[in-house]
Amino acid sequence: MAQKKYLQSKLTQFLREDRIQLWKPPYTDENKEVGLALKELAKKYSDKLECCEHEVEKIIEEIRCKAIERGTGNENYKTTGIATIEVFLPPRLRKDRKNLLETRLHITGRELRSKVAETFGFQENYIKIVINKKQLQLGKTLEEQGVTHNVKAMVLELKHSEEDVRKNFQVEEEEQNEAELKEKRIQRTKRGLEILAERAEMVVDPETTPYLDIANQTGRSIRIPPSERKALMLAMGYHEKGRAFLKRQEYGIALPCLLDADRYFCECCRELLDTVDNYAVLQLDIVWCYFRLGQLECLDDAEKKLNLAQKCFKNCYGENHQRLVHIKGNCGKEKVLFLRLYLLQGIRNYHSGNGEEAREYLNKELAQIRREEKEKKRRRLESINTLKGMGYSVHAAKQALHQASGNLDEALKILLSNPQMWWLNDSDPETRNHLESPSQESVNQLVYMGFDTVVAEAALRVFRGNVQLAAQTLAHNGGSLPVDLQLSAEDLSSTPSTSPSDSAGTSSASTDEDMETEAVNEILEDIPEHEEDYLDSTLEDEEIIIAEYLSYVENIKSAAKKI
Repeated sequence: MAQKKYLQSKLTQFLREDRIQLWKPPYTDENKEVGLALKELAKKYSDKLECCEHEVEKIIEEIRCKAIERGTGNENYKTTGIATIEVFLPPRLRKDRKNLLETRLHITGRELRSKVAETFGFQENYIKIVINKKQLQLGKTLEEQGVTHNVKAMVLELKHSEEDVRKNFQVEEEEQNEAELKEKRIQRTKRGLEILAERAEMVVDPETTPYLDIANQTGRSIRIPPSERKALMLAMGYHEKGRAFLKRQEYGIALPCLLDADRYFCECCRELLDTVDNYAVLQLDIVWCYFRLGQLECLDDAEKKLNLAQKCFKNCYGENHQRLVHIKGNCGKEKVLFLRLYLLQGIRNYHSGNGEEAREYLNKELAQIRREEKEKKRRRLESINTLKGMGYSVHAAKQALHQASGNLDEALKILLSNPQMWWLNDSDPETRNHLESPSQESVNQLVYMGFDTVVAEAALRVFRGNVQLAAQTLAHNGGSLPVDLQLSAEDLSSTPSTSPSDSAGTSSASTDEDMETEAVNEILEDIPEHEEDYLDSTLEDEEIIIAEYLSYVENIKSAAKKI
């Protein structure tokens, strides 16, 4: 498919350069049928491209038919006011030809969604439509939302099903539940971010609300004008939530979040957007999401977004990353951003028929960065496994290694000096399942090492029976537990009993306040622990795609013959 798009783009370039109008004679006759001159044109261009004449003729004919369709649609719109919308379907329903839908522009978004669902076989409540990089609003008319004739509309399917799913009632029901769950997640995201944004307008002490902090590339916090605080909060919140969905490869849910983030960022002043790299990273994420959905051609301003990201990175990091080197001593993780930028620029150029430009971008810094990232990933996994083998949770190991800039010895010192990191952040099922009352065998082990029996029992309660962690912590603290962990041990050993009446009271339906708290917590869970989380990546997907597109670029002529 990518190779065919390349050939289509090259042929479109040739047609423009030669000022050939395929919808007119001698390429189209009076009955709008193909003329004999088209075959001669195909021969000329196939010789120029050194590829299959039959394939070139076939693609030129597709371009001719699309041009006639557009012309017919334009005439129809002028006389009847009925607009044509080009509908881009999910990959499982996509066909080679364009999917066109005729409609009047005074209908509402809800009516258009119904029409799309009926025409292309979707369940109405389980699709979202994106037009002009914005989610279609159901309550407003198409005209009010800037929808025009010949606009592109992308359909996002919340229910992932195969063509034969409808034959099986059980599978259909499961898929329906999945779609409803995804829609609820989207609505909870919106509500949670609105609540946090309302808090942002009232916040006085930023240290008590870390999710509001934003800093420039020197690490200094930026003062945010009150008039822009809510918009910025919503923009950053939607971006982080979208990135969380991206990491889980849930691109259909991620894109609406990213587009909402873009909308709110645009309400902030240009100076703020140029000062930090958040907005530039968002542009990369949006283009990446369109690409992973297989709908890059639906994003008309992909080039503009990538150029904007490159300009912003240049402002933040300097022409040759010199500001990064000055501030941090090296280019560090920020190289990841440039790798993704160059990769997407390479893909865009390839899809536009610019093979040489694509090759240039795909080869920029890539080999070195890929080697560095692969080695960094290997070392990091080794260090995490080492700490995990010592009894620490994966969560605590990652946090300590980040604070220690990847140094294993320093990370261990941090964990030993801050044992509460393990206790508070443990997320490993195998450690959560330890009994609060330690076994006598574990107590005896610690006593044998020379620790007091009472202290040994308390330490084992805190660390849920993990003898190794309990021993390390006690040894590091002179045979006693730190004060904060002593309180934790008391809490664990004095869990109050719950009476039947209390239990009945708490099992009632969740209040609105509980639901709001749940929505906020769901947002906060996806906000990264450290400010450079967006730079942490294995780059495995990028590496595969780079290799794929480099093979296309290096074999353009032979690939074209095999399409």
